[in-house]
Amino acid sequence: MSLAFHWFLPTYGDSRNLVAGGHGTSMHGDRPATLRYLHQICAAAEDNGFEAVLTPTGLWCEDAWLTTAMLIERTETLKFLVAFRPGLLSPTLAAQMAGTFQRHSQGRLLLNVVTGGEPHEQQAYGDYLDKQARYTRTAEFLDVVRRLWTSKEPVSFAGEHIRVDGAQLNNPPDPIPAVFFGGSSGSAGPVAAKYSDVYLTWGEPLTAVAEKLDWIRGLAVEAGRTLQFGLRIHVISRPTAEQAWAEADRLLEAIDPADIERVQASLARSESEGQRRMLKLHGGNSNRLLIAPNLWAGVGLVRGGAGTALVGSHEEVAQRLTEYADLGIDHFILSGYPHLEEAYWFGEGVLPLLERRGVWKHPNRKSQPASSTPFAAASAQ
Repeated sequence: MSLAFHWFLPTYGDSRNLVAGGHGTSMHGDRPATLRYLHQICAAAEDNGFEAVLTPTGLWCEDAWLTTAMLIERTETLKFLVAFRPGLLSPTLAAQMAGTFQRHSQGRLLLNVVTGGEPHEQQAYGDYLDKQARYTRTAEFLDVVRRLWTSKEPVSFAGEHIRVDGAQLNNPPDPIPAVFFGGSSGSAGPVAAKYSDVYLTWGEPLTAVAEKLDWIRGLAVEAGRTLQFGLRIHVISRPTAEQAWAEADRLLEAIDPADIERVQASLARSESEGQRRMLKLHGGNSNRLLIAPNLWAGVGLVRGGAGTALVGSHEEVAQRLTEYADLGIDHFILSGYPHLEEAYWFGEGVLPLLERRGVWKHPNRKSQPASSTPFAAASAQ
């Protein structure tokens, strides 16, 4: 087993507290997302052995394509997991952009295809399709993109929502970027099974995650494909459990009740099944946030999308991650507040423990015994 760990690029801003909003709701951190700061996060991710950084998409953050393109030259091995919405640009242009990005980055592009679950945000972009139609369009879009990446002949396609005639790339991407795709609704499953390389889900209790992976595995078998799986979750990892939960308590105490009310009202409009599942975990109640061992739903009180965090000692967090890996999770996309400092807490405290267990290896340096790192040593006491 060789797990892949990825970090998150907060292109809306960062903070020592939870940043409220996202997924159709405005959000701004008190630590601005300048290029200088984003470079720091990229350097921290690269140094600690994260394979890639996920860059979000939406009105609430900076454009992912442009931002990551500006970060390529100051990084060496770090990949960029660029999120984008297939309804907002043509499949031919998206396929061409991927090829350009791969050449200029020497193959460091990954793609996160986001169908979109908030109608009011989609409409702000000029997209008025309903949820089922959006998934149909995503399938048509990915069909065209994958054919453009692999076909030596011009591609023509006429679907319900996508039509191209005689499309062909002069320089297709090499290598072809892996496609990450998430979705919990019945409409999302078949699209993921047929067109994605990595199916993404948010952090829920082990039984819920296992059921979802089994569902997608079955659909993939029907489509004659085998997928990898990824988990998107936050982390609060410290040398001791007491320190980690003290940090979670601090984050909770700093939340403005008005932000909870604002964000929960906005997220209630979402058509996303995954978002509905996140909201159900806590029900807006700050007194029922521990939903499984070391799994805390406090982030979801004020943040759309991934709303849970693994909280505990480095050893506990490593154990919980191993349990998810045992279900079949191959990729972990992590984040924490602030993203710069938390990259080091996790990278220096948890990753060496996973390396010692033989489930992860730093891609850029020789193995370092976990017992030789100060954070790992402290957590073992």
